[in-house]
Amino acid sequence: MRSKLPQNKLSIFAVMSKMAAQYNAINLSQGFPDFNTDPKLIDLVTQAMRNGANQYAPLAGHLPLRENIAALVQDLRGAAYDPEQEICVTVGASEALFVAITAFVHREDEVIVLKPAYDTYEPTIELQGGIPVPVQLDAPYTKVDWDAVAAAITPKTRMLILNNPHNPSGMVLKDADLKRLEELVKDTDILILSDEVYEHIIFDAQQHRSVASYPGLKERALVTASFGKTFHTTGWKMGYCLAPKALMAEFNKVHQNTVFCVHHPTQVALAEYLKEPKHYLDLGSFYQQKRDVFLNAIKDSRFQFKPSEGTYFQMLDYSAISDLNDVAFAEYLTQEKGLASIPVSVFNKDNRDDQLLRFCFAKNEDTLLQAAAILNSL
Repeated sequence: MRSKLPQNKLSIFAVMSKMAAQYNAINLSQGFPDFNTDPKLIDLVTQAMRNGANQYAPLAGHLPLRENIAALVQDLRGAAYDPEQEICVTVGASEALFVAITAFVHREDEVIVLKPAYDTYEPTIELQGGIPVPVQLDAPYTKVDWDAVAAAITPKTRMLILNNPHNPSGMVLKDADLKRLEELVKDTDILILSDEVYEHIIFDAQQHRSVASYPGLKERALVTASFGKTFHTTGWKMGYCLAPKALMAEFNKVHQNTVFCVHHPTQVALAEYLKEPKHYLDLGSFYQQKRDVFLNAIKDSRFQFKPSEGTYFQMLDYSAISDLNDVAFAEYLTQEKGLASIPVSVFNKDNRDDQLLRFCFAKNEDTLLQAAAILNSL
């Protein structure tokens, strides 16, 4: 049998979570909370089921949900999207990313990917016969070298993928970043695929700057978002995509032939839940408190760190503790010390090792303090 992804291996998230279970380790590897969502949201889903929302939803999603998404984006980003023709509800942001790449990347097209990068981008590009063009950021990956990005652009560049806030570093792009990108793609046919799933998880009074807020980017951008990340429901796999009418028409052709539509009662529930803005506006302070508990607890450890600006991930530099490569050190930490993390090299170009591990702090305080005790013991 000839594989379409011969180099693709089991996801590092699956590997480390399996190892965490095997060794009964605290799991700060995979990005999911160890606490439940708001009971009100669960009740709304149940109510929608009982009220009969159990058949196919419209292809683009439950219209009241799309209308409320449009209102949210207009309010927070100052960007207008037509809920009828420019918004599509998807099976999590993962489907939105897959569909966006599939719809627009042709064989031999080049796609610029800023590394470290989420590990589904490049395999999806390769499945379409496209060519990933990695641009490696320097550790700790909190600044984009836009000159390097400019140098990577060729006549074959079809798309550039952004992740903002950035996983795994927690970097939040600034106004100057988006304006420079806007200038770089001006007078080109380059599309922007902007993965903004952590858009509401921003710390220290910073602001999330979406590509949707910049006219020169919005006109060529597909923006993906995640209700799972926002409402602590990663297992529900609910997300959406924003794009101008012409791009969304092509997006929906692939979406239609991938899943057609998304879980109907959950869409009905989310439409109602979004009517209360505090459900997403309070998210930054909620997770900043968890970040600060974790970092305060390890401030006297031998790990070095820069506080995450966004997401619910924190990178730690262990170079003062061990000379092991990050995969080996992550395995040691899981097997011998009972704490699972993610080695960052797996997201880098050519598995570049900067001796950094990523830890998820979307956990209860007791879990974070137990993890901190282990880190302080090293």
